[in-house]
Amino acid sequence: MERAFPNRAEAGRQLAEKLEKYAGRDDLIVLGLPRGGVPVAYEVAKRLRAPLDVFIVRKLGVPGFEELAAGAIASGGVRVLNQDVVRAIPYAEEAIEAVTAKETAELQRREEIYREGRPAPELRDKMVILVDDGLATGATMRAAVKALRQRCAAKIVVAVPVGPPDTCNELEQQADETICLSTPPFFQAVGQYYEDFSQTSDDDVRELLTRAAHEISQGKSVNQQ
Repeated sequence: MERAFPNRAEAGRQLAEKLEKYAGRDDLIVLGLPRGGVPVAYEVAKRLRAPLDVFIVRKLGVPGFEELAAGAIASGGVRVLNQDVVRAIPYAEEAIEAVTAKETAELQRREEIYREGRPAPELRDKMVILVDDGLATGATMRAAVKALRQRCAAKIVVAVPVGPPDTCNELEQQADETICLSTPPFFQAVGQYYEDFSQTSDDDVRELLTRAAHEISQGKSVNQQ
């Protein structure tokens, strides 16, 4: 079996080494996909001295067949639809609007919980590093990339510790740069490549975002002295 990471924090530190060329840029922001991507993204942001935030993506499941994705919504009010699936749904417009409303409410709930009053970041013309703890099908990450394109990010780098080769190759076609540290050929699930893959809680996400915001503000105050 290919390399196993001790935990998400160590995976983030190893990922950060591959992203060192972006350290210290004024236009850089690191976005973690909650929940599991945030501990990885925290280590990347810390090493690169960059702001950390979350980029929340919610799948739009087909009513009655929720595992089938008709599309996704993402932070900032962006919606991406899979037209092939939408065309096959009876009364598609009503169905999609209903599930969009439901998932939008959940997305907004999570944004409020995670940010605790901090404003969402401006992503236009930003250099964005988009981080998760691993890829499986890559559907959520692809939706995130499309959403960032719609929000006019200047450059999008997808960075993950592990993913199947075909999924990483697909993302290379969509992002400006894709870094997958490990691409095992007989991939089954992200969790098998971690010694500790315990669940990341909403409280964990909130704590890491607060800590990162504090570290960035401390760094700025030191530099201004």
